[in-house]
Amino acid sequence: MAQLSYFSITSLDGYIADETGAFDWSMPDEEVHRFVNEQQRPIGTYLYGRRVYEVMVAWETIELAQEPEVMQDYARIWRAADKVVYSSTLPEVTTARTRLERRFDPDVVRRLKSESERDLAIGGAQLAATALQHGVVDEIHQLLSPVVVGGGKRFLPDHLRLRLTLLDERRFGNGVVHLRYGVLG
Repeated sequence: MAQLSYFSITSLDGYIADETGAFDWSMPDEEVHRFVNEQQRPIGTYLYGRRVYEVMVAWETIELAQEPEVMQDYARIWRAADKVVYSSTLPEVTTARTRLERRFDPDVVRRLKSESERDLAIGGAQLAATALQHGVVDEIHQLLSPVVVGGGKRFLPDHLRLRLTLLDERRFGNGVVHLRYGVLG
């Protein structure tokens, strides 16, 4: 059975974007990017909310010839995976291997996990919050950036209670810390 992981880069105070919607403070250096690539390599399907999908589309359209190999590698990983976008407002998807779902159904996600040979990842704080509330997320991966942004889009929703177990941690030279938690319930 495949696992579903919520993976995000956050500020120390728990935000994935600041109050203006910017996340330029979260850009990984080459060491962190290589690590992210290795974490994403086993992913067969990404589950996205509309906003995250609209950001991630760049990985299919960006010209990478002059970009570092680590970025080219990530683009190959992303393009090779299936994508499911959950949105009631997005008119259509524009990337290959992508389908649009109008609503999140936790039973469909459970079935997808049981039938998948490769792991799944969920992106987008609102979609991840819904998945966490329905108990379909198996792991939480947080790349904690050494910055405080003071407000914005939260990594985890208010009023969510989960028991977690620390599975792994790693420190990087730029001050980023990766925390990997198993969700116990």
